[in-house]
Formats: sequence, C-alpha cells, structure tokens
Amino acid sequence: MGVDVTALVAGGVAGFSVDTSLMPLDAIKTRLQSPMGFRAAGGFSNLFAGVGVAALGSVPGASLFFFTYETTKANLAGGPLSDYQTQMAAASLGEIAACLIRVPVENVKQKRQAGLFKDNSSALRGIMARQGYSGFYTGYWTTVLREIPFSMIQFPLWEALKVEIGRRRGDGTVHSWESAAAGSASGALAAAVTTPLDVVKTRLMLGSDPKGVPYDGALSTLQRVVRDEGAGKLMAGVGPRVFWIGIGGFVYFFAYQKTRYLLEEST
Repeated sequence: MGVDVTALVAGGVAGFSVDTSLMPLDAIKTRLQSPMGFRAAGGFSNLFAGVGVAALGSVPGASLFFFTYETTKANLAGGPLSDYQTQMAAASLGEIAACLIRVPVENVKQKRQAGLFKDNSSALRGIMARQGYSGFYTGYWTTVLREIPFSMIQFPLWEALKVEIGRRRGDGTVHSWESAAAGSASGALAAAVTTPLDVVKTRLMLGSDPKGVPYDGALSTLQRVVRDEGAGKLMAGVGPRVFWIGIGGFVYFFAYQKTRYLLEEST
C-alpha cells in the first residue's frame, strides 16, 4: 500500500480513536472557557454531548491532515529546507487542509458542549438559520492560527524525539508506544503554549459574551476577554487542555504508528 493511502487510513484510525475516547475532557475544557461559566455551560453533565458529530468529522479530518503532512514531507525531501523546516511546512499545510473539515465539526460540537442546543440536528438548523453556511466556518482562521503554531511545535518535536529514540537503540527503530510517548510529550507542551488562541477560538464559536454581545474577530475577542475578565482568563482550561492533549497525543500517535506498521507489513 502506498504511503499516501497508508497515511489516509492510519490518520483516520488515529482521529477516530482520540476524538471519541476523550470527549469528556474536551467538553470540560470547552465549558471552562465558556463566557457563561463552567456550571451554566453544563458543568459535569452530559459530557458526551456532540460525540456523534465529532466521530463523524474525526476520520476525514485526521486522514486529510496526515495525507497532506506525509505528501508534503515526501515532496520537499532533498530540497533546500532543513528537516525541521520541512516538518513545520508540512504540518502547517496539513492543518489548513484539515480545518476545512474540523472547523464545521467544532462549531457544532462546542455549541452542544456549552448547552446551546440539545442535539446535533437542532445545532445544524440553528447555525443555518442564524448565519447560513458561513456560520459553520466561524472561527476558521482563528482555528488555523491556533493549529499552525501548535503543529509547528508538536510535529518537529515528535519527529526529533523519534529520531533520538532510534539513535539510542542503535538501529533506528521506534516502537508504537515510544512514538505515542513522544507525541504525548510534544502535544502537551504545544497545548500549554497555544491555550490563549484556543480560548479566543472557543469564544468566537460560542458567539457572544454573557450579556449577549457578539464577538467579532480574533483580535477584538482577545482584547475583550482581557479587558472584561482579566489576562488570566486567556489560560482558562489549560489544565484539562494539556491533560486531554497529553493523553490524546498518546492515543493518537499510537493508533497512527501502529496502523501504519500493520499496513506496511501487510504489503
């Protein structure tokens, strides 16, 4: 099986595994970042709200990311860019592509998690009625601007850790669980650094502040959060986010690496 198809399949398995298994932590993070406050947004109730739409979007989103990432790396190999620069470029393009699927899913999922709609159907109808199709892409560029720095930290670090693991073993091999551990550590670090961008993205997707005043643009939203709630609010949900992405990184990269190994061994 060619590397591109392998990346598509392995990425889909990885995305489905992490998005469905860790939905409760994602919901807690979203509610901590909600302008309504944690309890008003749902607290610890119904932590699997939006899991259906998340599962539906996780497979194509992760598949598209890894397809783009691996294809870009292969095309840039041997060129003027260093390995680190190649990995950053590949990860950035992967995120731009994946967000075409991820952002509509996030818009529905986060509105469900914050208690704005009781089910996926009403969320879909509500977004369409209020904003039309463009409503599903609210926060697209904010998400991209969050995901690109995240991936520019996570993926080169993940690749470097794998190289170091293989070097220490002496034969260059990396077990699936070792790739998972490297992904967990790199993801947790990237998650902490990019939490302010995640808060802004969440506010834009939820739509308005507690007084019903709509958020408008990433910079304006960031300024309003700092002005009205203090700079510390930009780190809201950092604990669950780091914990979720740390664990999620292990699940994600284990599923990806293991699936790739199995597919490559079968050919």
